[in-house]
Amino acid sequence: MKKIFVCENTALGIYDAWRTKKNRDELGIALKGNIEQELFCEYEESEAIYHKSVAVEKMILKHLGIDAYREICHAILSKDTRRGDAILGMMIEARNICDSRKISNHLGNKDVYKVFELSRRVSNEVHFFKEILRFRELSNGILFAEIEPENQILICIADHFSNHLPLENWMIYDSIHSTTIVHQKSKNCFWVIDETPDCIKTKIYSEKEKQMENLWKETCKSISIEERKNHALQRQHLPLKYRKNIVEFTQEESCN
Repeated sequence: MKKIFVCENTALGIYDAWRTKKNRDELGIALKGNIEQELFCEYEESEAIYHKSVAVEKMILKHLGIDAYREICHAILSKDTRRGDAILGMMIEARNICDSRKISNHLGNKDVYKVFELSRRVSNEVHFFKEILRFRELSNGILFAEIEPENQILICIADHFSNHLPLENWMIYDSIHSTTIVHQKSKNCFWVIDETPDCIKTKIYSEKEKQMENLWKETCKSISIEERKNHALQRQHLPLKYRKNIVEFTQEESCN
């Protein structure tokens, strides 16, 4: 009978499943709240213990190497509810090859390919938000940005903005996953989970911010050529789903 470990965190399920030393067809991982019941399966809840995540991290680095570790870390951040199952399958497949550190090259295996695809999607979204994320200066001088990413990418972009804005107080709020990065001037970032910023205060902008927005709109008007607008090409480079929280597209008039 197939045994499926139900967990809140992907690493918890991987730890418990890996210890059983069963074959791929005999194991599975499901995330709480996203369980698709299967016939002839035994479900067991994984106990939430911190050391499990640490043990899985060390095991992946030791046996699969740094390249596979990066792919798995990105895959874990994916919105795909089957990510845990794919990562477990990749780790089990690594047992069957001579050099487990070359597991990332075995894309013929469906689980390895699945992890590769999830990692690529997350990496692409991380790169995209590093390019398009815009801050607005609030009346209290804090730079604030709200985003709606498909995957949990805040942890991947935190260092990028810390390095670029080390002397600023800023916040990035992920409204989809209810997570906020808070950065204090000349200090490290910290995380706030399951709390929503005051929606009133985050809409009160500084006078400097308002002036810059007006200047931006006037600049766009002056350089825009109506006959050369190409909305299809704009959507190709900047999909509509990402425009909600981009400053240029939340103004009354944008560069469209």
